[in-house]
Amino acid sequence: MYVPDHNERFAVLPEDGMSGFVEIKDKALLRDILCVQSERVVGNDNTVRYKTMSLQLPQASHRYHFVKAKVRIHEYPDGQLGVFHGPRKLAQYTKNGQIIIEQGQIQKLAAVVSCWQT
Repeated sequence: MYVPDHNERFAVLPEDGMSGFVEIKDKALLRDILCVQSERVVGNDNTVRYKTMSLQLPQASHRYHFVKAKVRIHEYPDGQLGVFHGPRKLAQYTKNGQIIIEQGQIQKLAAVVSCWQT
């Protein structure tokens, strides 16, 4: 067999017995590292096409719109999607393309709704 013969001829023992692997302190970072990433350009209607879905980008506080901006889509192992502009996460979606509203966004929406009601 090739592999055992190759290992017998060329294998070298390490100088120290330490592992070559480094422990990751923040395990949450693995989710964005171990995902399928693809780049898209935002359409004139502020949406991003991904597979058969059209993902509507929510309004952002730091920018009026993302028309013609390059964004990165992360498809996670569980099927959820994340849309990023540089290091900023713009939105998160279910595997069916429904936007997931996070707790901070819910509080902002509640403040806007209360302003409308008064």
